[in-house]
Amino acid sequence: MFQKEQQLIEDKIKEFCQANDIALAELKWQSIPFAGEWGFSTSFFQTAANEAKRGKGAQVPVPQKAQEIAKQVRGQIGSVEGIGHIEAVKGYLNVYFKTSDYARRVVDETLASGADFGRGAPKAETVMVEYAQPNTHHSFHIGHARNTILGESLARLVEFAGFKTIRASYPGDLGLGVITVMWIYDKFYKGQEPEGVHERGQWLLKLYAEATAMLEKKENETPEETAKREGYEAERREMYRKWDAGDPSVRELWKTTRDWSLEELRDILAMLDVNIDVWFYESEVDEPSKSIVDELIQKGIAEDERADGGPVIVKIDEKLGLAKEKYRTAVVLRNDGTSLYLTKDLALAKVKFEQYHVDRSIYVVDFRQSLHFQQAFKILEMWGFPQAEKCYHLSYGYVTLPEGAMSARRGRVALFKEVYAEAARRVLAVEAEKSGNIPAGEREKIASQIGLGALVYSMLSVDNNKDIVFNIDEALSFDGRTGPYIQNAHVRANSILKKSNVTSQTSDVGRSTFDYDLTKQEIELIEQMSQFPQKVQQAAEEYRPLVMAAYAYELANAFHSFYHAVPVLQTGDENVKTARLRLVAAAKQVIANALRLLDIQAPDVM
Repeated sequence: MFQKEQQLIEDKIKEFCQANDIALAELKWQSIPFAGEWGFSTSFFQTAANEAKRGKGAQVPVPQKAQEIAKQVRGQIGSVEGIGHIEAVKGYLNVYFKTSDYARRVVDETLASGADFGRGAPKAETVMVEYAQPNTHHSFHIGHARNTILGESLARLVEFAGFKTIRASYPGDLGLGVITVMWIYDKFYKGQEPEGVHERGQWLLKLYAEATAMLEKKENETPEETAKREGYEAERREMYRKWDAGDPSVRELWKTTRDWSLEELRDILAMLDVNIDVWFYESEVDEPSKSIVDELIQKGIAEDERADGGPVIVKIDEKLGLAKEKYRTAVVLRNDGTSLYLTKDLALAKVKFEQYHVDRSIYVVDFRQSLHFQQAFKILEMWGFPQAEKCYHLSYGYVTLPEGAMSARRGRVALFKEVYAEAARRVLAVEAEKSGNIPAGEREKIASQIGLGALVYSMLSVDNNKDIVFNIDEALSFDGRTGPYIQNAHVRANSILKKSNVTSQTSDVGRSTFDYDLTKQEIELIEQMSQFPQKVQQAAEEYRPLVMAAYAYELANAFHSFYHAVPVLQTGDENVKTARLRLVAAAKQVIANALRLLDIQAPDVM
């Protein structure tokens, strides 16, 4: 926000150090929390250490030398327009603003930038975020929702931070689980599929659970039951063989049933406002992945043990000369010539790097695949792809229910569509009681926004490495760390502006200098707003949507405190009233921007 002043001071520091042969270390600026004044600072400890290594300083301790450099630099900077004063304290250069100027500039820049406030400068790298990829022939549950929401929020963050961003989905559309659904449908239910996108998708999940129960060996099984189960298993395996051989009828059945799953997935993604740029499918990289294995063998990366009845393997630790086991040995092709998930991920990465020119590839996949991705990234590095260094696995924990873990095999899952409908229904019931003046159609829209916001925030407000016990009552609360609490801050800001007959546009609110004694609530709100651009960059660089989720709560909390304690429309001083209206308008904008990065809508009323 204050890059111009910061850059001017930094240029003067570099000029001074160059003229005086001082080995200046990289300047790392950080904001100074409000303690009567706002500001930013940098230290000279590393520079002093650099000087000591060069034998300069006559054995002066590093802290003392750092302070000497800071004082010398301070003496050379002089006055800088927009800066109140500059101090050299204990090896730090502290740069302070006039409080009224700082407040005005935060508000001015927010209102002038609007929806772009906090957007980072364009960066040279392209990022691909891969997410929203449940296996087909199932139905979308809240575990899949955690994956999708994490991925979408991260994609929005890296894009807003300035990276060219590509959203990719890689659904698993082959394997024994897929064949299981196809087998039971073909044998017992062909032509009985229900109408409706979601009804059909959810029906496939029920078929999967039913088929799993039929094919599972039971205790005290009679000979007749065993024979029937083994017959079913043989039929399923034969269908798998035909699929692998390219049998036209089996392939047509696979495409039809796969499309039912994908239709449901795309409809849910539309509800979540997720727009995938590139669709990869596991079936499409199956054959290409096998040729990659030949290349790995030729390069001496992989070892072919098929002649002795073994698979094709990569002894990663051995190739890297590691004494302790870390990456282990990875199998990249079975002895029967079939590929594995690892084989296909290598093939997909090659496409990403060569066809889409991806510099950073982010994989949003649950924690069980941690070793898998460590192996994949290391093999890509050995293969010669420099992008492997910037591949990242954003892992996440389980989503469980209060009654226990979900299981698709047992048919015990919380389907996203059903949870979403229940959340909206509950919110609508409250809206009907409290907001009778809002038309029914509008109330339904608001209920959907709040219900969905509650679900989304419940997935983002927990560290991605931790499990979530999903509780709909807690998620829908209007108090505490919840989506509705943050949305309500936006609603309250809008209410103040609406009563004052202005919108959030700068021209409607007027001008103000903020040259009055700010309340502690105003100071905290301005402090939170000023941190937004830095939080965007931090969340994007660390691949942590939680950073933005936590920030959005702190910002909303600061606004709620302001709302309850500080009079805006009731104040008699027109200058103060104008300043506070501008502050409200700016706060509303930052709340909306933060919510958008979390894939949560910002309602104007609720």
